[in-house]
Amino acid sequence: MDKFMQAAIDEARQGLAEGGIPIGSVLVHNGQIIGRGHNRRVQQGSAIRHGEMDALENAGRQSAQTYRESLLYTTLSPCAMCSGAILLYGIPKVIIGENQTFLGEEALLRERGVQLDVLHNSECLHLMQAFIAAQPTLWNEDIGE
Repeated sequence: MDKFMQAAIDEARQGLAEGGIPIGSVLVHNGQIIGRGHNRRVQQGSAIRHGEMDALENAGRQSAQTYRESLLYTTLSPCAMCSGAILLYGIPKVIIGENQTFLGEEALLRERGVQLDVLHNSECLHLMQAFIAAQPTLWNEDIGE
């Protein structure tokens, strides 16, 4: 498995171990992780701390050029909020672990020129399926339902 997707999965597992939602993400620039994170909405009582948003926050301020040269790895298809951040910063490529449990704004991202690679990763899928079965109310809160 790609070491960057494995890092995103490790983040997702860390989030689950902390009592949160198992979604992880890493931002990669020139073959190095510059930001990593996981969904921390529960842990921080946050309305916006999804995995992708956490990775971007943890990357700190970056130049526009850095974002345009970066890849974002995420264990789950990005929601509207995270997709907006991807578009805002001009991240050209997103590698998605799975999109069966939740199909985010992939059509919008593609329409706006973002390259998406969906890996259909079974570990990502099983993490989300088990979480959604165990915590449906929390999951629905996370996706705004």
